[in-house]
Amino acid sequence: NRLKRIEGQVRGVQKMIEENRYCIDVLVQISAINAALKKVGLTMLEQHTHHCVADAIQTGNGKESIEELMKVIEQFTKS
Repeated sequence: NRLKRIEGQVRGVQKMIEENRYCIDVLVQISAINAALKKVGLTMLEQHTHHCVADAIQTGNGKESIEELMKVIEQFTKS
């Protein structure tokens, strides 16, 4: 559902640009989209950590899973 809302927001921004809406209004919407995408990403990171990483640790493959998670977190947190 969250991604569908984001999709709708993106379509709205596209329409705003086509209608030559005020730049600040468009930028505010883009900022909202970025925040929503970040929230989706954080939710996915949390779920991955609780399930995949936890399972890997319990089965003895935690080191590789943690290294992979850290790389993704580094990439995710880049501006």
